[in-house]
Amino acid sequence: MTATRSTRVLALLFGLGLVAGCANSESGEGEAPDSSTTGTTATTTEPAPTTEIASMAAPMCGTDFLARLTPRQRLAQLLNVGVAGTADAVAVVRDEQVGGIFVGSWTDESMLANRQVPQVQAAATVPVMVSIDEEGGRVSRVSDLLGADPAPRTVAQTMTPEETYEMALERGRGLRDLGITVDFAPVVDVSAQPADSVIGDRSFSDDPQVVTAYAGEYADGLRDAGVFPVIKHFPGHGSASGDSHTGAVTTPPLDELQTSDLVPYRTLVTTGVGVMVGHLEVPGLTAPGVPASISPAAMSLLRTGTGYGAPPFEGPIFTDDLSGMRAITDRMDVPQAVAAALTAGADVALWLTTDEVPDVLDHLEAEMAAGRLPQSQVDASVLRVATAKGVVHC
Repeated sequence: MTATRSTRVLALLFGLGLVAGCANSESGEGEAPDSSTTGTTATTTEPAPTTEIASMAAPMCGTDFLARLTPRQRLAQLLNVGVAGTADAVAVVRDEQVGGIFVGSWTDESMLANRQVPQVQAAATVPVMVSIDEEGGRVSRVSDLLGADPAPRTVAQTMTPEETYEMALERGRGLRDLGITVDFAPVVDVSAQPADSVIGDRSFSDDPQVVTAYAGEYADGLRDAGVFPVIKHFPGHGSASGDSHTGAVTTPPLDELQTSDLVPYRTLVTTGVGVMVGHLEVPGLTAPGVPASISPAAMSLLRTGTGYGAPPFEGPIFTDDLSGMRAITDRMDVPQAVAAALTAGADVALWLTTDEVPDVLDHLEAEMAAGRLPQSQVDASVLRVATAKGVVHC
């Protein structure tokens, strides 16, 4: 990463949300939902957006921003949900004002191909994070629209870091043109697994320094194109046993992660990225049977940096998919998982269908009323998300 590009991080980060707000003018994170889902959301009793709230694409200070949101709307800003297509996305944004939508392999491609994301943004009082898994290689959602990019391992074997930046810049510009504002990439897992394994060729290398160099350039390219990069899967999936899509996953002990999987985060958490936390049980860190994505200890390790020699992380923390991965779904339903993740310290809870949104928000409101999810913690997360969108500048 060059010093010149690094100095542009904040400006581009703040600009991301403003562009979104003016849009009128294999998985990575989960399997496709069952085809029986309707993709509809229930109408709520929340008041219709006022003119004042509808102007919230303009940057403002945090206290002003929070004051214009109802408690339910604040909670909704912490949700990122997979959508079936344009109508599904418009409905969930209009009815519940969720903070983000996720474009998956099951999403009707016409939403992007026909440039329909502005219809979704038009339904929002706060610009929506439009997220995707676009890593290159076997995890690509837009190869039919933008062409294929090589897998990260191939990139590190055949390209220079500078060429990687240019590739990511071009891909980021393509994503932005389609309406995407957040990419759950690059993968910073350190892995020597066979190419077709759960991480495999999604990892740049089994050398943490190589991963740091290439992932840093890839993240810079996305960010300079106006797409917010989210590095994953904290604290490190590269040497873990199992696949969180199909069951519980355990990593090597925390002491072993210090010299491999955690190394890229020490450098990259201060470069204007988000971080996705995986469904990973980590001996010496997480409690037995509690994946990192719902673990207060794992969230604290990332947020403070204390315990792995990193600076504090001030950006948004995202969960991995909470509805399509058995590492979570074998333990709890979606409302319970979302509440557990946010209470543990995540800022954004991700899952695959809109059907559960009203129940999730009802459950979160109940958790807040009972004091298990503190208002102050919710507000801090809302402001982190709003800052990443560019709608809060002070």
